[in-house]
Amino acid sequence: MAIDLNAYFDKISKLRMIHRILIFAGTVVLIVGLYIWLVYIPKTGEITTIKSELDRLEREVRIARVRAKNLKRLEADLVNAQGDLKVALRLLPTTSEIPSLLKNITKLGNDSNLEFLLFSPEKQVSKEFYVEIPVSIEVMGSYHDVAKFFDKVGKLDRIVNVVNVSMIPIKERGTTLKTSCKATTYRFKEGKKAESVHKKKK
Repeated sequence: MAIDLNAYFDKISKLRMIHRILIFAGTVVLIVGLYIWLVYIPKTGEITTIKSELDRLEREVRIARVRAKNLKRLEADLVNAQGDLKVALRLLPTTSEIPSLLKNITKLGNDSNLEFLLFSPEKQVSKEFYVEIPVSIEVMGSYHDVAKFFDKVGKLDRIVNVVNVSMIPIKERGTTLKTSCKATTYRFKEGKKAESVHKKKK
C-alpha cells in the first residue's frame, strides 16, 4: 500500500509543537536504534574479533623475535662448542696413536740424558668422553735434566699430566737423583659417533 507523504506531513503540521517534537525525537531514536542494532553491534563484534586476532599475531611476532634471538645465540654457542671440541680432540690421541706417544715420551727422556729404570703403563681409566692412561715412571739423572725432561713433556701437542713427583738423591752418584712420577696421558674414547667426530677435526 502506497503511503501519501504529503497527507502524512499535513497531519503532522496540524499537531501541536510538543507532539511534533516528540515524533521527531522518536524518529531519531528509532533511526539511531536501528543503526546500532543493524550496523554498529555487528561491526563491534567484527572489530573485537579483528583486535583479538591482531593481539594474537603481535604476541606470535614477539615470541618469534625472542626465539630468533635465542636461535642466533644458540647457533653461536654451538659453533664455539664445536671449535672447543676440535681443539680438545687435537689434544687427545686415538688408540692407534698411544704407542707412538709413549715412545716419544721415552725419547724425550733419553734426549734429556735420563736413564729409565721404569716405564710401566697402568690400567686405563674410562671416563665419559676420554680414557686416562697412567704411566709409572722412574728415571735417574740430575735435577737439571729431570726439569728439562718435564719441560719437553709439557710442550707436547698431546696432553700429558705429570703428578706425584718424588726425588731421592743417590749418594754414590753425587748429584744424581732417582725421580719417580706418574705421567697421565689421555686418549679419545672411540665409538661409531666418536670416530666420526674425531675424523672431522682432521
